[in-house]
Amino acid sequence: MAHKPTDLVAMAPGDAPLKKALITGITGQDGSYLTEFLLKKGYEVHGIIRRSSNFNTQRLEHIYIDPHNSSARMKLHYGDLSDASSLRKWVDTICPDEVYNLGAQSHVGVSFENPDYTADVVATGALRLLEAVRIHVQSTGRQVKYYQAGSSEMYGATPPPQDETTVFHPRSPYAVAKVAAHFYTVNYREAYGLFACNGILFNHESPRRGENFVTRKITRAIGRIKIGLQKKLFLGNLKASRDWGFAGDYVEGMWLMLQQEKPDDYVLATESSYTVEEFLEEAFGYVGLNWRDHVEIDPRYFRPSEVDNLRGSAQKARERLGWQPKVNFKQLVAMMVDGDLERAKREKVLVDNGYIDSHQQP
Repeated sequence: MAHKPTDLVAMAPGDAPLKKALITGITGQDGSYLTEFLLKKGYEVHGIIRRSSNFNTQRLEHIYIDPHNSSARMKLHYGDLSDASSLRKWVDTICPDEVYNLGAQSHVGVSFENPDYTADVVATGALRLLEAVRIHVQSTGRQVKYYQAGSSEMYGATPPPQDETTVFHPRSPYAVAKVAAHFYTVNYREAYGLFACNGILFNHESPRRGENFVTRKITRAIGRIKIGLQKKLFLGNLKASRDWGFAGDYVEGMWLMLQQEKPDDYVLATESSYTVEEFLEEAFGYVGLNWRDHVEIDPRYFRPSEVDNLRGSAQKARERLGWQPKVNFKQLVAMMVDGDLERAKREKVLVDNGYIDSHQQP
């Protein structure tokens, strides 16, 4: 999804933004696509980012405009889902019309290593933000619409197809925390009348996916293997089956949920699932390689409790929101492999000129 900054921020002189949106997790995959989408809709977009010694805004660079420029409609603010005071301050200062809680420690495997942190940010972080929104609405009388990013991981061991009525059976600290955030959102909707929606999104990928997620780990390795910078790729469970869609399609569904007359919860999914092995077949085959020549199984990547099969039913979103995915599985894989082939070519230039060491990868 390549856009020039002017494609996203140009407005006629004197025009005012239609609405203000506040996004946690704006620097992530979904946050960047949602920001693009909302800017096109004429929104003023505010993002909460964590302070880091390294810049972590790479996914936003193509749409960033210095805040001193009067045409800038994306603004970033330091805050954290673990800090209730910063959340309250920015909700009160920005006065958003819509709040999208996309921020999380979102890696399932890492959640087994850091369960306390995952629970604090994913579950209690959502509660802190909901409370900030509730107090703001109560004190100002404004309506603020709230979107909570759920996850298909919440279904865990429950067999597919999974929809809004399917029982949750989470199988990781991350999934348990997401279930808590889901029901916090339901509770605030029912107890306080907040316009609060849960989006239960099945796996959604893109060239902007983090490199420690399995799909991107695969396509990143393919680019490097094809260019000659890497030989092996180490993975865990190849039999896990997931419903993989394109993140750019899914952010439209998030927005559509907040445009309805009444708040509700919705599943977004492609309704098709593929195993990790099938992803390998498609991705390696796309560049004429046999994955079996390069992939090795490493037991360390198996999780204490696995989730075998996730496949969603998006009938409710299709009928009530008019939402359906546009990018299919083959198109998604091709998009990701193409992106990582280009990255590998740029990386090889640096290797050939001695700026980085090619032996850092297996």
